[in-house]
Amino acid sequence: MLFLRQACAAIVLVMLTLGMQSAGMAGLIEWAKSHFARGAQALGPWGSAVLVVRFTSLIICLHVLEILLWTAFYRWRCLSTWESAFYFSATSYSTVGYGDVVLQPVWRLLGPVESVSGVLMCGLSASFLFAVVARLIESSANQPRAIGVRRRRTVSSLDSPEPEERSAGDDSSRKPPGKATSASAATCGVGSSK
Repeated sequence: MLFLRQACAAIVLVMLTLGMQSAGMAGLIEWAKSHFARGAQALGPWGSAVLVVRFTSLIICLHVLEILLWTAFYRWRCLSTWESAFYFSATSYSTVGYGDVVLQPVWRLLGPVESVSGVLMCGLSASFLFAVVARLIESSANQPRAIGVRRRRTVSSLDSPEPEERSAGDDSSRKPPGKATSASAATCGVGSSK
């Protein structure tokens, strides 16, 4: 009966944590899409840095809210003060786990469950930040170069004659590419049987 009580509390808390994380990430994704739709390449380096700081700050606030959810349960059922409940929740969520504050044996299963939940939620947040930074790098790579920088002509554009430069007697324009004439095939030894 003791395990069942801990398991039910853990399931409810994990589902609430996952719901908070999913809702928060969905909001951040919509916000990120609106920023990238407006043109993230126009942000420049400082604008990109500010955007990453804003996203990171909001993600930290989201994690603090999730820690407060667990804190409320610990204060309600396990620990006598808000400070010790928040401290225990924060150390469990972040997997620091000092061990100076411990739960009663009736609820001790919740600490490791919160740790696993915290690691997964932090992983989701880190992957979101990685995606935002990757998108900012991609946007800055597609940004047009500065005015005054000349584009170099490629070797293939220098070597291939323009259509109007071909002579009237040149029949190379009528042959499909990759087809050798019989004269060139003979000189290369292609198709000859010895």
